Amino acid sequence: MFGLDEQIAGLGGGDAVSLILVVAILLGLRHATDPDHLTAVSTLIAGDRDRHTRKAGVLGLSWGLGHATTLILLGLPIVLFDEFLPDQVLQGAEVAIGIVIIVLAVRLLIRWRAGYFHAHEHAHGGTAHRHLHSHAAASNADSHAHRHPPLLGRSPRQAYGIGLIHGVGGSAGVGILLLAAIDDQVTGAAALILFALFTAVSMAVASTAFGYAITRGPVVQRFARLAPGLAFVSVLFGAWYILGALEVLPYYF
Repeated sequence: MFGLDEQIAGLGGGDAVSLILVVAILLGLRHATDPDHLTAVSTLIAGDRDRHTRKAGVLGLSWGLGHATTLILLGLPIVLFDEFLPDQVLQGAEVAIGIVIIVLAVRLLIRWRAGYFHAHEHAHGGTAHRHLHSHAAASNADSHAHRHPPLLGRSPRQAYGIGLIHGVGGSAGVGILLLAAIDDQVTGAAALILFALFTAVSMAVASTAFGYAITRGPVVQRFARLAPGLAFVSVLFGAWYILGALEVLPYYF
């Protein structure tokens, strides 16, 4: 993004294996901040009625591990044998990423319209706390117990699947190409694995922070008004991402 990957890779211009691996870790930590990643994961978490901080982190980590899985499976042939996926496959993956971003944003908007983002303090199991939920789904007015039907991205497995799609396309290509330039193949493979895993770690941290922010203080009370804006911006970004993949519009990331 904006040449940051190249600047980070420049730190490892020497032959020291340890320095190269540190650079790979830094690339992974930076890669998680790419707009397509943050947009998808933020709408995934925001669309969940039960967004406890720990669960947000689990969803982010699951997304990151799915992304890491694809990066390693597709990146190793590049690093070891200079074998690349056909351009048509990569373009199709980029379009799929844009569609996933839009679907997650539309799901968030639908849940907002259904009134799922109401917040006030109440009790679960005798413990008072505050989170967002729908009164329409409540089965007990006092405890506010409510059903949680499975929906896209609600479970770690579903988040993992979304991450798998993102790993095929997205902006990881620059990082992989930089790692493929490492002369020693074993070091390059190790750097790729670290790059992928630390992308997952960074996304888990970012998701935890996002989940914490939207379940604390005044934010949780105002989220019902913020949700449609987040969804709308995400839809626009997803559309731009698709058009960028089709080379209709420029894409800078």
